[in-house]
Amino acid sequence: MKKRAGGNGEISSLRNLGPVSEAWLRAVGIDSRSELERVGSVEANMRVVMHGSNPTLNLLYALEAALRDVHWTLLPREVKQDLKRVVGAMGGPNR
Repeated sequence: MKKRAGGNGEISSLRNLGPVSEAWLRAVGIDSRSELERVGSVEANMRVVMHGSNPTLNLLYALEAALRDVHWTLLPREVKQDLKRVVGAMGGPNR
């Protein structure tokens, strides 16, 4: 079954985010779509990194795509490049 962003607002209802991503987000206080919208994909990703998890850039792309309600592979290349640049400028260790 395809997950949709509409759902009940829970992280588990968002596209692209599986149980590991959900656990990472909950560990840093992000447990709803509205909270993810409030902090944004870059900040959410950085919180996960600072918490000690070791996500790849796919988490960042998945978070942004979840907010846009699209599959992460459908994010435009320019968006992925911008996200990668911003995280790099913030000192993020994503690979």
